[in-house]
Amino acid sequence: MTEIAFHFNAPDKVTYACRVARKLLRHGQRLVIRTPLALMDPLDAMLWNMAPQDFVAHCRLGDAPELLQASPIVLAHDDASELPHRQVLLNLDGGVPPGFGSFERLIEVVVADDEADRAAARVRWRHYVQRGYALVRHDLAQGV
Repeated sequence: MTEIAFHFNAPDKVTYACRVARKLLRHGQRLVIRTPLALMDPLDAMLWNMAPQDFVAHCRLGDAPELLQASPIVLAHDDASELPHRQVLLNLDGGVPPGFGSFERLIEVVVADDEADRAAARVRWRHYVQRGYALVRHDLAQGV
């Protein structure tokens, strides 16, 4: 069963996603970041422009198949059925990600000062609990 963790009180989704991506990449884990279209370009740019020692190789779903296979991090917006790996899914979108159950881990990111984002997270939380998933809560404001 997919391990699900909610990371609450992130300062903003793009910066936090980059931190998670860098950390997972350093640990040899593969990641899919599901993001709304409005965050796709800023996330892509920030991943390419991190410090040189923090180079985070990635591509977008829809890029050439050989690039998808080689990339440890894939940015996706819609259907994730054609993803080359299913290790960790980082959800920046407001809804329950389709196909999340095919991943080993799911990380839900919730922004600190956005009540709409927090309300959407509550809906997702209930969705997972109703389906029998045990959830882990990380409050980033407390450093946990």
